[in-house]
Amino acid sequence: MAESQPPTFLRRAVRRRALLAVPVLGMALLAFSGQPAGAQAAYPARPVVLVVPQAAGGTNDIVGRLVGQKVGEMLGGSAVVENRPGAGGNIGTQYVARAPKDGHILLLTISSSQAINPALYRNPGFDPVKDFAPVGLVGAVPNVLLANPSFPAKSMPELLALARAGQPQAYRFASAGNGTLNHLLGEMLNHMAGIELQHVPYKGVAPAINDVLGNQLPLVFASLPSALPHIQSGRLRPLAVSGARRSPALPEVPAIAETVPGYDGTLWIGLYAPAGVPPEVLARLRQAMAGALAAPDLRASLEKQGVEIAPPTSPEQFAELLQRDLKKWAGIVKASGASLD
Repeated sequence: MAESQPPTFLRRAVRRRALLAVPVLGMALLAFSGQPAGAQAAYPARPVVLVVPQAAGGTNDIVGRLVGQKVGEMLGGSAVVENRPGAGGNIGTQYVARAPKDGHILLLTISSSQAINPALYRNPGFDPVKDFAPVGLVGAVPNVLLANPSFPAKSMPELLALARAGQPQAYRFASAGNGTLNHLLGEMLNHMAGIELQHVPYKGVAPAINDVLGNQLPLVFASLPSALPHIQSGRLRPLAVSGARRSPALPEVPAIAETVPGYDGTLWIGLYAPAGVPPEVLARLRQAMAGALAAPDLRASLEKQGVEIAPPTSPEQFAELLQRDLKKWAGIVKASGASLD
């Protein structure tokens, strides 16, 4: 069994800025303690809304509701989730970018919307860096490469051998749609492993999984929370996880990187405020987020969903993570030829 450690990108973010690696809770407490008592009491003046730019029932929605409840408690009020799906996450993200700068409307998003969409759309309607202030990184959610049990490959090495020896069209993988993370994970695998799996897009991950369950297609990438019920029931076989290391939730399942060195396609989830929110409100939000992520009950709930909780991460480190992913996924999108304009 592989040793359980935080995902590579999270450990790297902490190491690269050692001087800045003060736990967010401590930073927020220091910043917040310097604010006048009136400013502290004024926020929040009403329930805080966490906008999730994906549909209800997905990974980000599940995580958002867990995090929102605890953040609301830490703020001494309440926080509710509002789903604003559409255009791969652009609709909800645009909404928060244009929201009032008072800290009552926030964005709980995933790296595919924040770091991939700017490369897929000529004008996504927001600037992922300039329009937002990082509040806190929740953690990482790997995807799992799943196969129908009848598929002859039982492991990543066997899959690569089959793909290299046979006809590319014989080895197809489903995704939630063109340009989605699980599409680009397959394209990254093709590029790095020198194979040609054929992509078949669906309108959402649920119908993609359903067709693999029905053996219409052999393979699909799916987020760990979406994949776990099918793995546990034995209806789908996990070949590998997309992170650089094995997932603590599936310690017996190897990482793709064990067969394809350097492969790392982990999804991260984080909370942002619109740029321009007052510093004292940001400090209060960061304090609440850090306190929420330190709470044992929230941690247990997130880990049950397959979330690998981030170590304490400063806003600067969170911003650096986004910058690295913007560059990384821009290269993968260009190589794949994917575009949604």
